[in-house]
Amino acid sequence: MNAAFVWDPVVASHVYSEEHPLKPKRLIGVYETLMGLGAFDRPGAKILAPREATRDEIERIHAPEYVEAVIRASRNPRRDYSEWGFDPRRDTPPFEGMHEVSLLTTGGSLVAMEEVLAGNVRVAVNYSGGLHHAMKRRASGFCIYNDPAIVCGVLADRGLKVAYVDIDAHHGDGVQRAFYDTDQVLTISLHESGMTLFPGTGFSSERGEGKGAGYSINVALPAYTDDPAYIRAFEAVVPPLLARFQPDILVTQQGIDPHFSDPLTHLNLSTRAREHIVRWFAQSPYVWTAMGGGGYSLDAVRRCWSIEFLVMLGADVPEELHDDDPPIWPDGEREGLDEMTDQAVALALKAAW
Repeated sequence: MNAAFVWDPVVASHVYSEEHPLKPKRLIGVYETLMGLGAFDRPGAKILAPREATRDEIERIHAPEYVEAVIRASRNPRRDYSEWGFDPRRDTPPFEGMHEVSLLTTGGSLVAMEEVLAGNVRVAVNYSGGLHHAMKRRASGFCIYNDPAIVCGVLADRGLKVAYVDIDAHHGDGVQRAFYDTDQVLTISLHESGMTLFPGTGFSSERGEGKGAGYSINVALPAYTDDPAYIRAFEAVVPPLLARFQPDILVTQQGIDPHFSDPLTHLNLSTRAREHIVRWFAQSPYVWTAMGGGGYSLDAVRRCWSIEFLVMLGADVPEELHDDDPPIWPDGEREGLDEMTDQAVALALKAAW
């Protein structure tokens, strides 16, 4: 298989703040692991350099006045930008140079998209992207510019039907909001329920409006969902809805924070489940643009995203990248979990167009 990996050390070198849980240096571990495995030397492997997103591309999703606020905050982060979602004491602190690095992160996802559309590769991935919480006029949840929404918007503007599948532990609220009233972009988010996790949204009742009614699909999973339950939910929702929708392109957000070792979330997924899900993406009939997302255990990020790119390449996955002993609910104790998972699936399917 042909697969491209977007890489520039610049996007791994900035710092939100010293104590911030999102550490872009996590990308270095992924790159170095894949280098050590010879992944980029394989036939069909390609490394892409990102470019800066243009102002027009950013404003496909974000209001011009918000972009101006980001530019000002990037130059002088010590002022008060709280009305735009930036607060040094909260999730998204302003930092010097954040506009420039965010342009590069967003441009990386656009380069991945362009490489796929040109037919040069079947899939291209930008692990620095996947910043799915940013809103039209507000930063949110560590996210400044919403690159998945920008990519989906650019694709829709070209007349393409887009299926967006989000497997981050957190609901992809910013992407859902951007396409809530259109049937051209199908958004599917499998996430920990908003009853126990930020951003507190992503319930099955959020199904879109107007022409978009039924095209926002949310599978709100209970805390401590493990591999068998998650895989069953994914397989019940994603393949049949994509087969019904028949997209021209698949866009995925692949945050690693559902992993059982993640310090900020409460799902219990392992590397095995992630490989299974990403293998389905790889074997599907759709051309595919992939992005990163959450992930706050550096080792889980390193191993999971390395596994996933190897799957994209069609390469063997070394056993040492997998978890040794992932948590699985025993048969005698999982009845309640399975019932809640099945209910989440049923509600999501009922909400579909």
